Amino acid sequence: MIEQATEDDLPEILSLQKLAFKEESDFVGDPNIKPMAQTLEDLKHEFGKEIFLKYVEDGMILGSVRAFEEKGTCYIERMVVHPNYWGKGIGKSLMRKIERVFGDAKRYELFTRIDHKRTRPFYTSLGYLPFKTEKVSNSLTFVYLEKRNSG
Repeated sequence: MIEQATEDDLPEILSLQKLAFKEESDFVGDPNIKPMAQTLEDLKHEFGKEIFLKYVEDGMILGSVRAFEEKGTCYIERMVVHPNYWGKGIGKSLMRKIERVFGDAKRYELFTRIDHKRTRPFYTSLGYLPFKTEKVSNSLTFVYLEKRNSG
């Protein structure tokens, strides 16, 4: 079940985020990437400005995504799924739902690591296409992807 998260859900969402981004952190060799370094206070600040969705099964949050709209673009951030549930359709369900929540946006935008073997093909399968890259460090380059809203 996907529903809007409440502020009470934030500690569980933050724990899930850190669990989901652990592999990413290990891959780039940086334990302090933004998703891992984020604090509960940071998350509460974002919560006041963004819509957070959660995917709940058996009373446990197994996935989450957050987004906000600015000037016709919906910026999708931190789509996370519990690692034990990767590949089970939770991410796809969350992405479809957040796109419906922001159904009036002209386009959707997100970013991921350019060489990520799982997320980049996942977003491509949902119709997201690359439009720019950003080199963050010698070991990290982001690719920005967009999807035009046809509805």
